[in-house]
Amino acid sequence: MARMVALIIMQMMGAIGSGAVLGLEVWQSAVMAGVMGVATVAEALARAYMVDGEISTSEIDASFNKMNKGDSDV
Repeated sequence: MARMVALIIMQMMGAIGSGAVLGLEVWQSAVMAGVMGVATVAEALARAYMVDGEISTSEIDASFNKMNKGDSDV
């Protein structure tokens, strides 16, 4: 849970600034960034699950690390 909160905070920082330029309210930018961050991790977990029908701890770590480092593979 803490990793998900950290992910959302990390995503919000850039989106709030971008949203301000586009005229969005801060909360709208924050929600949009949070949803996109969670969706990216969920997609990586779903791809890992499709390979063998299981999600290991290393695959979970790789999914979160993808957001942290911008890695292209899980």
